[in-house]
Amino acid sequence: MNVRFKPSSLPLILAVCAILLSGLACLAADNVILQTNVMVQMRDGVGLATDIYLPAKNGMAVDGKYPVILTRMPYNKNGSKKHGEYFAANGYVFIAQDTRGRYASEGTWHMLVDDGRDGFDCAAWIGRQPWSNGKIGMMGTSYVGGTQHAMAMERAPELVTVIPVDAMSNTGHQSLRNAGAYELRFWNWIMLNAGRGSCASRDPALAAMLKDMGTNRFHYLANLPLRRGTTPLKYAPEYEDWLVSAMEHGVNDSFWAQNNIIEHADRYKDIPVYLVCGWYDSWGGNTTTNFVTLTRALKSPVYLIMGPWIHGMQAAHSHGQVDFGKNAAIGDELAWRREWYDHWLKGVENSVGKAAPFATKVRLFIMGAGDGKKTEKGLLSHGGYWRDEHEWPLARTRNTKYYFGRGGSLCVDKPNIEESNTSFTFDPRQPVPTIGGNISSGDGIMLQGAWDQRGGSHIWNWTLPIPLSARNDIVVFQSEPLAEDVEVTGEVEVRLWASSSAVDTDFTAKLLDIYPSSTDWPGGFDLNIGDGIVRARFRDSDREEKLMKPGRIYPFTIKLYPTSNVFKKGHRIRVDVSSSNFPRFDVNPNTGEPLNNHRRVITAVNTIYHDQDHSSHIVLPVIPRR
Repeated sequence: MNVRFKPSSLPLILAVCAILLSGLACLAADNVILQTNVMVQMRDGVGLATDIYLPAKNGMAVDGKYPVILTRMPYNKNGSKKHGEYFAANGYVFIAQDTRGRYASEGTWHMLVDDGRDGFDCAAWIGRQPWSNGKIGMMGTSYVGGTQHAMAMERAPELVTVIPVDAMSNTGHQSLRNAGAYELRFWNWIMLNAGRGSCASRDPALAAMLKDMGTNRFHYLANLPLRRGTTPLKYAPEYEDWLVSAMEHGVNDSFWAQNNIIEHADRYKDIPVYLVCGWYDSWGGNTTTNFVTLTRALKSPVYLIMGPWIHGMQAAHSHGQVDFGKNAAIGDELAWRREWYDHWLKGVENSVGKAAPFATKVRLFIMGAGDGKKTEKGLLSHGGYWRDEHEWPLARTRNTKYYFGRGGSLCVDKPNIEESNTSFTFDPRQPVPTIGGNISSGDGIMLQGAWDQRGGSHIWNWTLPIPLSARNDIVVFQSEPLAEDVEVTGEVEVRLWASSSAVDTDFTAKLLDIYPSSTDWPGGFDLNIGDGIVRARFRDSDREEKLMKPGRIYPFTIKLYPTSNVFKKGHRIRVDVSSSNFPRFDVNPNTGEPLNNHRRVITAVNTIYHDQDHSSHIVLPVIPRR
């Protein structure tokens, strides 16, 4: 084969040839050269496997220095081909790297803790390469979004901008730990990923055993807590150690320090940040909190877009049993990212700051503008529309208290009764099942997103075809049919007065939009909007555990996830209060034993108070009609 190149291209060609000679490169396309498994050395000598997509023409390297799009992931960099070829064909060098201890990279995996330093070292290496102009933008979702935050908090000099999508951060706050409860989606993540991409999985026999463990994780769920050395996970010790430690560690302290933006925003590099998340995503609360925090801390622009999406599904418009309309999808996922990068990495004057989705700093999808009918695919047409805003929370918000009342009422009038309460029995052996919600990594054990709160064969732990509201351990408070539309957009809290017969228990709350009976939905549709939890021992602070005195009344705050929804005329606003939501959260045994180390479970009688001195309520961020 005859290959021709310009003398000025020699440095770049020599670099490519060196990789070719080592047997690590291949041509991905005529306009892209791919170098695979380049081992980039970290400061401790560990090599991280890296794929490099370089601009080319007719199969030949194109001389020049380019901005770089970097993604660092634990999910196998080999899956980055589509992104790599797209950006390399559009004037970028694209780099995908396996994080430490994952897939082809050396070292031992630790949950996020190495990703700041490793990202810093990777960026320094990129800055020294002949094809780099020293400017890096990062991209990625979930854990991969978390590696962006980690690198930004390490203040890598070469880092110019980030687009963290559904990104891991503040892991001790409404994420892996949620007001003291443990989110079992990351138990699920470990059970699946210990057998794929881990160091242990490089042994075929161990890989098969760990895969079998993941396949049978439903049985392991029924036998929590997970103890060291008692399951096949012991053969992937770094995964077992992190998981057991995380499930034991309820206090929000140094264990959860990595990516703690809330408390350490001063460490975040002053760069343009585009935060992307969904109302039904597990990282929604952290994303809006990060927007508020970073907007205050940075001089550079911080943008926020929140859609009706579940985890990583910005290009879709239906989630769970609900369709939000075709305009709910964000569109070409690569094109809108490229628009952002072109502006900040190449200085292109484009739609950033001028047109959707970048016209204003805040872009929100307001759910609930649909006709409520059944679509051709059998989904609820809940609908919605986009609206540009300038801040979060919205300045015109009217935080409105809807009080819980006797007989399950929910209204804006504060109760004037001296004594009023509702008790229920919470049995940890029969927890309330999870049906949708703010979930990621549900992968087989949980449904994500918007669902009618009714059981059936699609819910493995609630196969009964009856609504959750029929359960005796759920206390339902609901409004009368609304006389007019009510828009709720913002942060949502339930402020509860409660007691328990136990020294420790959980209290959960769920906000629902209740559709009335219709031709398409004769039984109505109980649509989940957001949920939350608080573990009683963390009722006063996530820094300190305090057991209760049985029978004593305590105040609790349950922080639900942020949302934006129009409760339409004729609908009801409903709040469900209980003490479990499984397997979204680990189940409290009610015994007060150390977290993830209990041997017993006991039934608790929990009581919700709704009288004039203990006026339990939900605070809804109501947006007045213009």
